[in-house]
Amino acid sequence: MTSASNLHLFCLSIFKTYGSPDMASEEQKADEFRSIFLQDLPVNATTVRAVALACGANTWARRMPKNLRGYHEMVDGRMSIYYRDDDCASGVENTILHEIREMMEPIFVELSPSYQPLRTIALHQAANRFAAAVLLPREPFREKVYETGLDLIALRELYRKSYTQLLIRMGEVLQGDLFFYGALYELAPQPNSLEPRLAVTCWAHSVNERDPWANFEGSLSLFARRGHPVVPHTPVGEAVRQRRSQIAERIRTSEEAENDLTAIAQPVLLEEEVIKAALVVVLHQDSEVLLPQITRTRPTCMEAFPRACEVDKESVG
Repeated sequence: MTSASNLHLFCLSIFKTYGSPDMASEEQKADEFRSIFLQDLPVNATTVRAVALACGANTWARRMPKNLRGYHEMVDGRMSIYYRDDDCASGVENTILHEIREMMEPIFVELSPSYQPLRTIALHQAANRFAAAVLLPREPFREKVYETGLDLIALRELYRKSYTQLLIRMGEVLQGDLFFYGALYELAPQPNSLEPRLAVTCWAHSVNERDPWANFEGSLSLFARRGHPVVPHTPVGEAVRQRRSQIAERIRTSEEAENDLTAIAQPVLLEEEVIKAALVVVLHQDSEVLLPQITRTRPTCMEAFPRACEVDKESVG
C-alpha cells in the first residue's frame, strides 16, 4: 500500500460509513481520522508531520507573506504541504491538518463524481473545523473548558495552541450547553494611527439548545465583533487599565432578571504591558461555571457597568 493510497482509503471509508462526505460533520471526519492515523499517539508537530507523510504528502517550512499560513501543491507526482518557517508548533500542526483536509476534497470527487465539492470559503472553514477537532478532541477538551471555568488563558497554558483556535473550539464544544460569548482582543493596526491598539481579532459564542429560554436575546456593545476596539469602563477596558482581571457580576440588560449577564475579562501582560485580553460572558444564572476562573484570577469586582444596555447594530447569532 502506498502512502498516497492511505488518504484515498480514508476518504473511501467516509463514503462507506456515512454514505457521502456531506453527511459527516467535520467533527466526525476528525474522529475517524484520529482513530486511524493517530490512535493513541500524542498530537504534536512531529506526529502530525508523520501523519502527512502517511497521507502521501511531504512537509516543508517556507518563508511566506504575512497573510499566508500555508498551502499544498503537487510536485513531481507527490503532494507537498508548506507551512511558515517562523510559525509556532501549534500553527504548524494546524496548517498541516488544514491542508490535509483540503486534499481530501478532490479525492471525494474522484470517488464519487456526483459529490458536490465545497467552494473555496466553505472548504477553508471546513478545514479549520477539521484541524481543530483533530487537535482538540471534543469531550476531553470540553471537560477542560469547564474545569478551567471557561478560562481561555488557562487553556492556552494547558494546550499551547493559539488563542484563536482555542476560543473558536470553545464555542463549538459549548454549543448546546449554555449561552456563551467570548472575545479575544489583540494589538492591531488602527486606521489613521501609527500606534497599534487592542481590538477584537476573534469572537465565538454558543447557545443552550436544551432550554432555549436560557439564552440571551438582544444586542449589546458588550458583544463586540472583529475590529472593535476596547471600550473604556467595560470589563475589558478596566482589565487593560488596571492590568488585572475584572468581573461584572450582574449586568442588567432589561427588567427581566433571567436576561442578566456576568462578564469576566483577563489581560495578558508582557513586561507589564497588556498585549492581549480575553472576555467571557454568560447568563448570570449560569455564572457558577466561571468559578474556577474566578478562583484562579481573583478578579476585581466592578460596581457598575453603565454601557450594558447600549444597543449595537449587530447581534449574537
